[in-house]
Amino acid sequence: MKNALFFFLLIALPLRSGAQLDAGRPGIGLTLSGGGAKGLAHIGILKAIDSAGLKIDYITGTSMGSIVGGLYALGYSADSIEKMARALDWDELLTNQISLRALIMEEKGEYGKYAIELPLLSDGFRLPTGVLESQEMWLKLQEFFAPAYNIRDFDKMPIPFRCIGTEVGTGNALVLRNGNLVTAIRASMAIPTVFTAVEVDGCALVDGGIVRNFPVSDVRDMGAGFVIGSSVSSGLLPQEKLTDAAQILMQVIFLEDGLQHSEQAELCDIYIENDLEDYTAGSFNRSDEIIDLGLAEGRRWYPVFQRLADSLDARYGKPFSLGRKMPRVDSVFISSYEIRGLRRTKESYFTKMMGFETGRYYNVARLASRVRNVFGTRYYQRVLYTLEPQDDGSARIIFDVVENAPTQAKLGLHYNTFSSISLITNLTTRNLFMPASRSLVSLALSENFRARGEHLQQFGARNQLALIGSLQFETFGFTTFRKFTVEGLKRQNFFKSEVRVQLSANRRFAIGTGWRYEWIKYKPSITAPLDVRGNFTLHNAIGYLSYNTLDDAVLPRKGLKMDMETGYVFGQSPRLLYYSAGEPILNPDSLGYRFDAYPRATLDIQWYAPLSEKVVFLLHHQTGLNFDYRQGVLNAFAVGGLVSQFRNQITFAGLQEATIYTPSVAALQLGVRYNVAGSLYLVASTNSLIHNFVSRQEGLPTGDFLTGHALSLNYSTPVGPIEVSAMYSDQSKKVGTYVNLGLKF
Repeated sequence: MKNALFFFLLIALPLRSGAQLDAGRPGIGLTLSGGGAKGLAHIGILKAIDSAGLKIDYITGTSMGSIVGGLYALGYSADSIEKMARALDWDELLTNQISLRALIMEEKGEYGKYAIELPLLSDGFRLPTGVLESQEMWLKLQEFFAPAYNIRDFDKMPIPFRCIGTEVGTGNALVLRNGNLVTAIRASMAIPTVFTAVEVDGCALVDGGIVRNFPVSDVRDMGAGFVIGSSVSSGLLPQEKLTDAAQILMQVIFLEDGLQHSEQAELCDIYIENDLEDYTAGSFNRSDEIIDLGLAEGRRWYPVFQRLADSLDARYGKPFSLGRKMPRVDSVFISSYEIRGLRRTKESYFTKMMGFETGRYYNVARLASRVRNVFGTRYYQRVLYTLEPQDDGSARIIFDVVENAPTQAKLGLHYNTFSSISLITNLTTRNLFMPASRSLVSLALSENFRARGEHLQQFGARNQLALIGSLQFETFGFTTFRKFTVEGLKRQNFFKSEVRVQLSANRRFAIGTGWRYEWIKYKPSITAPLDVRGNFTLHNAIGYLSYNTLDDAVLPRKGLKMDMETGYVFGQSPRLLYYSAGEPILNPDSLGYRFDAYPRATLDIQWYAPLSEKVVFLLHHQTGLNFDYRQGVLNAFAVGGLVSQFRNQITFAGLQEATIYTPSVAALQLGVRYNVAGSLYLVASTNSLIHNFVSRQEGLPTGDFLTGHALSLNYSTPVGPIEVSAMYSDQSKKVGTYVNLGLKF
């Protein structure tokens, strides 16, 4: 069959020739279809073409086909494209998140906490044109296509290139043949409702696959006399394969293209239909499998490409070159700049936070780092750049900026075995009172109500001084234990006000000092043998140090996070009644409690290190120390739980929240996180602690040394992780369960 096909091609080739290249040699066109993750299979076809030594003269592509085809047209070999695709972190590229390391210290605690963020514009809260702006995708495309920075006519690329977008206003296909290559390719892949639309020359564009996913006619129009077409999408799915709402939606969106797919396929001289029935456009978690299938398909077609190349060489002579010599750009001297799109932030703030100066050489990695710096302030939704070559060999850089709306409403959902289910709402506004400020209010709406307000005022830029004021209120109902057995139930109301002055020398390190006022109220619901009712207040003068190099807020793979605080508790004012077996203690002085001033210190260290591509080692150390302390449980550290949620908590796998109250504790947890597949993780951890070793409290009903273990299954979702855990304590001899959904308040 292949021999018959090849014979036909040899006869047809001169007749179909529409381009005269290299002394009459017909122009060979290549078209790569869109298809999301499935488009990675095109790499195998390119490798077969490279192996055969077949010269490609024109390339068209849509969506993922535009990325792969654009890289090939720019001069990358198929081997290089394969290595790049396999090394990509698709989870990072296909989100709106950036590495936590790029954020300023003041923003790290709030980043990535909410499933939905809606900007408040003049006409109300507005949904974005797509779910993903994908700043990291922009930066990665700019890195890959950096050699094309001075190419504005795509016919000037080593291989002339076209990609297809769809005009939002008219629904017509737009053939992108000039301008900024990265912008054109990003527009070509902007799947509606998934990626935000891209503006090109005042026109909003989305995925070209809506109207022409397989642009064979366009490569013919470029002059190709012979066309090779690689498709990863064979048109419309039959009804029996439309098994979920997402597939039906995609079928409707790409309906017009599906109807014309066969017409485009008939324009090919060699039509390759990659069999990827078991994959979808979103199967990026199986990218290596798709690439491998593409390589296998390429090997099947290699003999055809080889015979075609040999026949052309025999008839027309070997081509002068394969036409794929990539422009070389190591770094560019930036002589001037322009910033477009600033409305609410100043140019000086933008450049200082970016750490950008003219009169210096920059490469793509350095520019990407600078863009992440300014994006990490959270004032900007998108920061793009283009380079314009100047006559003297330097470049002018143009930053295209889309600022975040000054006010955003955010929503999240959280469920925890301890705190129950809550809807978390947040309203954040910037520059409300002064420039370079952020004000927010967060509420957790549930039976355990929580509220928090904060105002952050920045002074300066790179060595940043900040004034932070906050208010917080929460109410929790929880059980009390004695010898690991439930003995009572009480509700704790807590209010805190705090003022801090903080200096952030860089994006990893901050030091500060401040004052904290606390009000705590206890109300027993089920009385324990020894109980307390009433409220008390205290003041705490604090100094602290924070260090954070984690790469992700939810599932970090590497980095260190450390929070250290020292304090001096003073001005305590107790208004408390003590009970024994339900009866008031008439002489509370007999308990030996004192409310004198005392020093305290806390330390929390988290460290993550990758052991392999799928395995991450984790370490978590916590210390809490009250010196010269004689207050029973009132300001003691509460040990237990897997997620830190309330005042003075020390998490410990194996025990429920507040199983033990102690004046001093040091705990160490070691664990391993294994990526089972895709977004599914298995976490095994073991921990131990020693407690009651400073300002010892006599009569604690547990030993000073405790150990526990936990095994957790974690699944990452758009609303946050779902984690189901089983845990065991060697001292209690009890197995417990723990469920957590979403990110804590």
